[in-house]
Amino acid sequence: MNILVIEDEPDIRKNLEYNLSREGFTVTCSSSLSQAESILNSNTFSLILLDLMLPDGSGLDLCKKIKSDPKTETIPIIILTAKDDEVDKVVGFELGADDYVTKPFSVRELILRVKAILKRGSEKKEILEVVRQFGDLRIDIDSHEVHVDNVGINLTALEFKLLRQLVDTRGRVQSRDQLLSEVWGYSSEVTTRTVDTHIKRLREKLGPMGKYVQTIRGVGYKFARSLD
Repeated sequence: MNILVIEDEPDIRKNLEYNLSREGFTVTCSSSLSQAESILNSNTFSLILLDLMLPDGSGLDLCKKIKSDPKTETIPIIILTAKDDEVDKVVGFELGADDYVTKPFSVRELILRVKAILKRGSEKKEILEVVRQFGDLRIDIDSHEVHVDNVGINLTALEFKLLRQLVDTRGRVQSRDQLLSEVWGYSSEVTTRTVDTHIKRLREKLGPMGKYVQTIRGVGYKFARSLD
């Protein structure tokens, strides 16, 4: 599997390249946004490790660009940064990042996160994907498209994952911790407040179908079993 490391600090970059290569990954490195974009235009990657503070801009801008391009939107992204700011984490997750690691970090733990995310992606590919239909709500898994009453709904990658998780477990309560595990992934540094924020925005975007995303007070959330 190919991993792209976008990191401007030489020591960290070399350390990641060495340890990931030892685990059997093919590693390509970049020290800037412009160089990374050029590499992405001519290569395919299984996962991206993305530093936020780069010499020619913010990694968040590249994250947004990757997740808004149909050709690259499914590539998992783990953000690496010296910033320990909840706002940056929330923005990163809303743009579609799969995990978030604050420097200094354990390389061994990072590799475990990389493997966990890649394993989830592999398991999902083995499942035959079909269209989910619930009343006026239609979810096309392969194309990542959501429609309500035949009108397209623009969801972020994380909102799509959250909706799919709720619909796939329709009628069963999902605790906030369960949603963090299933949607945000292994050991993500994100609070339950972020889950609540995503649920609120998801309801708003779903319009009349948003009412079927139900709050179970003191427990979590569930998607209604029936249209009644």
